[in-house]
Amino acid sequence: MNERKSIILRDVHLRENALTKNVYLWMILGLAITAGVSYLSATSVAIINFVYSKPLVTIAIFIAQIVLVMVLSSRVEGLSTGAAIGIFIGYSALTGLTLSSVFLAYTRTSIAIAFVSALSVFVGGALYGAITKKDLRSMGGYLTMGLFGLIIASLLNFLFASSALDLVISVVGVVLFTGLTAWDAQRIAAMNQAYGSEMTNEELTKIGILGALDLYLDFINIFLYLVRIVGRSDN
Repeated sequence: MNERKSIILRDVHLRENALTKNVYLWMILGLAITAGVSYLSATSVAIINFVYSKPLVTIAIFIAQIVLVMVLSSRVEGLSTGAAIGIFIGYSALTGLTLSSVFLAYTRTSIAIAFVSALSVFVGGALYGAITKKDLRSMGGYLTMGLFGLIIASLLNFLFASSALDLVISVVGVVLFTGLTAWDAQRIAAMNQAYGSEMTNEELTKIGILGALDLYLDFINIFLYLVRIVGRSDN
């Protein structure tokens, strides 16, 4: 087993397959944790009161999420494997707490439709990014600018509360994060190639978690924008 693993780590093509598998397994685990924590939190009056009736708790959770993402994204190579795993799982659980509001604001039908739709859109974007021969690196700058524009539009709509603008923002959000999904899926191969023939099993795990975090965030955002579109009549 160790010899086979060593061969995989030295072969760029075999390692890419192993890395891709790791990325999606970690992503699925993260989504499962988020969904479980979100549902359990939404069905617990005590947790809902603790999270949403105390602004300081809500703000603390939000800040903790940002800190965990920043640490994992910028310092993953310096972290131990256990720390990287712990941060990813912790972030997934905290996201589950914040997303418990989805179960309170929307019907189960709307959530189910949005989830299935998000899964379809995500898979389409990820497959395109994985199999296309087109270099998507040039998309990065445009997608980043689009993301900033989306954030600014969302902040403005928070002030004006326009239903029409909210729909536009949601549609643009789905399109934008579908593009980011394709871009991030292609980056998995780039991250693998950057290591050449030198990658340890620990590095394979940590890079897999980093890739999983990127795709996890893409899926979560696609789902959130879709549930806003599908559940417009719920709230």
